[in-house]
Amino acid sequence: MSRVLIVGAGLTGSLCACLLRRELQSQVEIVVWDKARGAGGRMTTSRPPDSSCSSADLGAQYVTATAAYAKSHHSFYSELLSSGVLQPLDSPIEGLRHKDGSRDYMTPLGMGSLVKHFLSESGANLFFEHHVTGLFLRGASWEVQRKAGGSETFDAVVLTMPVPQILQLQGDVGNSVRSWFLSVTPWFLLGLENLEKHKEEVQPIILQELQKLLPDLPEPASVKCQKWRYSQVLTSVPDCPGQMTIVDRPLLVCGGDAFTHSNFDGCVESALSVLSVMKAAL
Repeated sequence: MSRVLIVGAGLTGSLCACLLRRELQSQVEIVVWDKARGAGGRMTTSRPPDSSCSSADLGAQYVTATAAYAKSHHSFYSELLSSGVLQPLDSPIEGLRHKDGSRDYMTPLGMGSLVKHFLSESGANLFFEHHVTGLFLRGASWEVQRKAGGSETFDAVVLTMPVPQILQLQGDVGNSVRSWFLSVTPWFLLGLENLEKHKEEVQPIILQELQKLLPDLPEPASVKCQKWRYSQVLTSVPDCPGQMTIVDRPLLVCGGDAFTHSNFDGCVESALSVLSVMKAAL
């Protein structure tokens, strides 16, 4: 049995885990690590402390399927619709105009339910607050080190976090990918000068600006300040449709929207591409 680590519990990582389980079943032990305290990545849903209040999606707000992707990814949309994770979004979206027969969908339980659905289907061993800091070749396997200390060994590793974070990894992986360059968009709510400030410092500034924009907005029951260092990809890695194989044996592969494009179908495309590579290797 091959032991596979997927780093990142966002949409691409959860889909990789799910597809790998369905294709290879008991041939693999699937482990998912994420540095955050919960799953979702840029499809995270925040729950308020008061259950009577509404939840909020902190990244993607809805899913748009083009006519082409609705056909090629029909099985994914059909699964999510039949399970109730997705529902057609029939309400108009201000400023949005589709010219190609695209269809919009919403998630009744929040965008995070998409990720949780695929993680549940994967049967993976899921660990949060596992921040990967380095990967080292150890013969026919990878030793993966964590920020909190300690390390574990895996037969294959899939990296689905943002490429700038991959470039910060220590060990053999960093030396293999530093020659690649990726343009990403840091999302600065109030400019670059506030990027390194603590959230508690920036939150009152954001609320003050929000009050200027919406003077009649009621006092919030609760406030959660979300910081995004990396947001949507502007320019994906060239000539890497869906994935980038860094090392063939033992397998080390990178996936995510950095290798396709930043939306639901981009993550599906990446997961399918990573799956193809992993099936061939394992």
